[in-house]
Amino acid sequence: MTAGGSPRTGEAGQEAVGELVQRATQQLSQLVRDEMRLAQAEMTEKGKRFGKGGGLFGGAGLVGVLTLQALVATVIAALSLVMDVWLAALIVTAVLAAVTALMAALGKQQISRASPPTPQQTVDSVKADVAEIKEKAQR
Repeated sequence: MTAGGSPRTGEAGQEAVGELVQRATQQLSQLVRDEMRLAQAEMTEKGKRFGKGGGLFGGAGLVGVLTLQALVATVIAALSLVMDVWLAALIVTAVLAAVTALMAALGKQQISRASPPTPQQTVDSVKADVAEIKEKAQR
């Protein structure tokens, strides 16, 4: 105790606090590094799963195309029971061409709605913010 009655704080107490702060800083740094390693490992594992999933989706798409080709052949074969094979094939081809043209037209329409590929509402909002800031700065 000092003459005023307050407890005495010596260098040993300050050293202990400094040591605690240093230890806490080291532990926090280690914790952050460990968490980053864990996040990296987790993202690597997820990346592998995304790769496998993408490959499986690609394979499914290929098999789906083959399935549609088999279906087209089946429809042609079925129609050939009531008409000549060439006429059945021509009818199926014409139907597929019409579906293709319709899908292309709808796709073009959707793409034209998305053009230009800039976030126009955000650009307009930023321009309005800049104009307001300039206006307030001139006051």
